[in-house]
Amino acid sequence: MRELANARIGVIGLGYVGLPLAVEFGKQYDTIGFDIDADRIAALRGDKGDRNREVDAAELSSAVHLRFSASLGDLRDCNVYIVTVPTPINEHKHPDFTPLILASRGIGSLLKRGDVVIYESTVYPGATEEICVPEIERTSAMVFNRDFFVGYSPERINPGDRKRRLVDIPKVTSGSTPEAADFVDSLYRSIITAGTHKASSLKVAEAAKVVENTQRDANIALINEFALIFHRLGIDTTEVLEAAGTKWNFLPFRPGLVGGHCIGVDPYYLIQKAQSAGYYPDILLACRRINDAMGQHIAAEVIKLMIQRGLAVAGARILLLGITFKENCPDLRNTRVIDLAREFSDYGAIVDIHDPWADPIVAADEYGVQLLVQPPQAGAYDAIVVAVAHDQFRALGAEGLRRLGNGRAVIYDIKGIFPKDAVDARL
Repeated sequence: MRELANARIGVIGLGYVGLPLAVEFGKQYDTIGFDIDADRIAALRGDKGDRNREVDAAELSSAVHLRFSASLGDLRDCNVYIVTVPTPINEHKHPDFTPLILASRGIGSLLKRGDVVIYESTVYPGATEEICVPEIERTSAMVFNRDFFVGYSPERINPGDRKRRLVDIPKVTSGSTPEAADFVDSLYRSIITAGTHKASSLKVAEAAKVVENTQRDANIALINEFALIFHRLGIDTTEVLEAAGTKWNFLPFRPGLVGGHCIGVDPYYLIQKAQSAGYYPDILLACRRINDAMGQHIAAEVIKLMIQRGLAVAGARILLLGITFKENCPDLRNTRVIDLAREFSDYGAIVDIHDPWADPIVAADEYGVQLLVQPPQAGAYDAIVVAVAHDQFRALGAEGLRRLGNGRAVIYDIKGIFPKDAVDARL
């Protein structure tokens, strides 16, 4: 086990989680931020900075001990490796451990006796020891908990949140031995001003993270089901939630599309693990089914309103305001707005997408859609769907929103950011 003062840290993966972490460690420790994306490294080294807008130029420059590299060999002198690569799902909604496996193999090729490997990527309980550790052992020819040690400290980054930053959120820590747990906890406690919570095992820490996001998925699914019920009863869901919210212990969840890398993905990790243990997680699967179907429901409602207004759907121009998975954030991972675009296109409509936060290149690469380069044309649209609550869309106001339509346009507000009488329907 290395001494904390002599820690030389390598952060593997410089996305929404890894870059802020590398910056904070780089203020105190010799740190290398590694990513396989050479363009990403070049941008961080140069004047383009962070395309995710999570870390600004001043924050980058404050990390005086931080270097960036796309060469794995540059990590050879590190003695602490922190893995922050994605943990996606495949087309069958099964966990895809490929990024974690590749990262573990890469670390194994560099590992020295006494080194510590810490995982932050969200997984199911037991995955670190069942999947990652064997890869390190095979590649390094070292023995777990004798030659090297492992920690797990789940990421708690909230993309786009300028108030609750990395250092402001308590960090769960754990280690594969009591000594490793103490080391990992001390390491994070040295940068996290909000403090740490040392879990009793890797599995407890892994479970804590996946439960955090699965709980939110379940709560949103419940509200989405309320919205589906209230729609059939002719009741405005937003008004119901505002009334219910006057009680102190009512949880302020809202209906909507559930995307992003966390809520829309992580429950599938727990679902698979539960099923492998012989338990069928009815509630978790039902929540996923409800939330994944919301795009189809919203598209059907918009089309129904258009038909009722005498608007032909085939050939109609429909504007989607927003494509990122959450407001005031450029993150496009697992956005469910794309479900709306595909549904409308399947009906023969012409779909335009406007999002001042999203990167058009990423949208084209990930989803094959072309974002509007210029602001949407006034008076051009038969239907307008407010899909993401960006501040820019709020600033339009009800009149500015209506001006984008052609006079008979249907306006559907998924996020409930406009008054009830300013739109034709809200979720």
